[in-house]
Amino acid sequence: MSAARCDVWWAAPALASPALLDLLDEAERARHARFRLPADRDRYAVGRALARLLCARAAGCHPREVSFLLRCGHCDRPEPHGKPHPAGPAEGWEVSVTHSGERVGVALSRGLPVGLDVERVADRDLDGLVSYTLTDRERAALDALAPAERPAGFFTYWARKEALLKATGQGLAGGLTSVEVSGPHADPAVLEWRGPAAPDRVQLVDLDAGDGYRAALAVLAPSPVTVAVHDAAPLLGAPQRACVSGTGLSEAAR
Repeated sequence: MSAARCDVWWAAPALASPALLDLLDEAERARHARFRLPADRDRYAVGRALARLLCARAAGCHPREVSFLLRCGHCDRPEPHGKPHPAGPAEGWEVSVTHSGERVGVALSRGLPVGLDVERVADRDLDGLVSYTLTDRERAALDALAPAERPAGFFTYWARKEALLKATGQGLAGGLTSVEVSGPHADPAVLEWRGPAAPDRVQLVDLDAGDGYRAALAVLAPSPVTVAVHDAAPLLGAPQRACVSGTGLSEAAR
């Protein structure tokens, strides 16, 4: 049996193009149009187009054959929302999309729920965020850091916690204080998870998203997962060529 694997692809919103927008479905294009700021539109377009391209390459089909079912693990609102689950020929693959600042990321795994999160470190008053993000123990550990280290430490906590909640499908609605993780200078680990959505076993890893960013990946798996990181620019720079049906992931992503 082959070892469990998760591939993570990083891109920049500057790679947005009309060709990528053409890959989105009608609902995605409508949501894209509702964003007021061009930067938000670009991040959304790159994230959703990249997710569709990667699922298509994994399934060996055309990107327009891939659809996403939105499922929320927290509520039962009738309108489609929540974590995207690949459908059609890509059913069985698991995907997670994230973006912040100049980073857009997509995680892809076969049969293992994944959650990917990236956060741009912002040097600002964090008191309001800390109050609903960190548990008492986490806040004490953050307060023990030197003032210059606290912004990066806080967003390390945030990325780890949101990655975990995205993996279960709960998202931020699940409550960031429902899960407690290790401190910023410790290896990533889940210390406590309260609530019915808490998984029995999860793998949590920090990722390098570049200077000024903190990122984490959570995979609901019983044993360590091999994580491979890729640059998505070549794929996004030639979407028409990437649309050609293949036999699976590219050599770099196998």
